[in-house]
Amino acid sequence: MLVTEFEELARHAVRTAEGARLEFIHGSLSGKASPDGNRGSTLQWLTRACLQQRPELWLNSRQGLIVGARREGRARPDGSLAPSYTFGGAGEWADPAPVLMVVEVTSYDSDTDRRDRVEKPRAYAETGIPVYLLIDRDTCEVKVHSRPDGGRYETVQTLPFGKEVVLPEPVGIALDTEPLKNWVR
Repeated sequence: MLVTEFEELARHAVRTAEGARLEFIHGSLSGKASPDGNRGSTLQWLTRACLQQRPELWLNSRQGLIVGARREGRARPDGSLAPSYTFGGAGEWADPAPVLMVVEVTSYDSDTDRRDRVEKPRAYAETGIPVYLLIDRDTCEVKVHSRPDGGRYETVQTLPFGKEVVLPEPVGIALDTEPLKNWVR
């Protein structure tokens, strides 16, 4: 499937199926699970923490990004941390250059392992996004991927919920992850 064909399919899906969120990563089409209440609470917590420490930034939970080594992919991160108003005037799929961090919160579906733990770290590293934060509700861990180098992140720090996580520069935010324990099964 060509990227242009995917984009047309994604536009049609949004118009015809409420909550449809399609992605196209490494040539594979996938659907992203609709956010549940606990995922929403997790993103609200993270948004507040980011605003308190870095008020010039905004965690956008709606913007699609152009990803991959040759920018042939389209991803819908649960959050993209960038300077406020970065995506003003952007279309459905934006240039990822100003993004400091992408965030994914695992969903309870069969694709989360492949999508959030394998495909997305690779696509985000290929894109050069400095930090990928995975909030893994299955393992009750936070994984901070940093220092992108081609198709992988050189550094991955894994900490259990309840520990403080310091997001490396250019993000520079410390997170008390204790509240995350409230939003898992």
